[in-house]
Amino acid sequence: MNYRWILFDADDTLFHFDAFQGLRRMFAAHAVDFTEADYAQYQELNKPLWVAYQEGRIGATELQTTRFDGWSRRIGVPAAELNDAFLLAMAEICTLLPGARALVDALAGHVRMGVITNGFTALQRARLQRTGLADHFELLVISEEVGVAKPDVRIFEHALERMGQPPREQVLMVGDNPHSDIRGGLAAGLVTCWVNAHGHAAPEGIAPHHEVPSLDALHRLLLD
Repeated sequence: MNYRWILFDADDTLFHFDAFQGLRRMFAAHAVDFTEADYAQYQELNKPLWVAYQEGRIGATELQTTRFDGWSRRIGVPAAELNDAFLLAMAEICTLLPGARALVDALAGHVRMGVITNGFTALQRARLQRTGLADHFELLVISEEVGVAKPDVRIFEHALERMGQPPREQVLMVGDNPHSDIRGGLAAGLVTCWVNAHGHAAPEGIAPHHEVPSLDALHRLLLD
């Protein structure tokens, strides 16, 4: 293995991210039966907000509160409070994706590892602790704390600075999102690996160095 560092995305790369179940759990505490129709409506608002966040047009706080504004008015609970409860619920239901623990355990001692995520601080730190992975990662870079989100090259430059500026051809960026993880990693001059679990075609203009269907396949690629 020719890498000094491997950087992982978090959501849907290492961690299963079931927002619907997290929202159901959170709203149940407010006696709301959150339905699939409610979730579809929530996503109509949430998805464009995430695009705006990744493009630097809005900040983390605006994303987190705006997505719950309508529900805040409906049930009389501040949007920021709903967001905090949602992140807590997501931490409580978090599970690792298949192959994640075996891969990280196998890499430990062979390569230095970090996480670079557009997710939010409260959730990311809690999940790493709850799943027992925190000790394996020397670096945790969270867009909410840095002030810019992937694919902005500045979040990768921030990570590289904290890593002591290793040769970029010896840094592998692993993620499930070609637009944020792979595009951003390529712009920063890193080697990239797209975990393409659903067999999508690569977006035009984005060419990862490696593509795997699962973390088990990545395990074989790196260690066999």
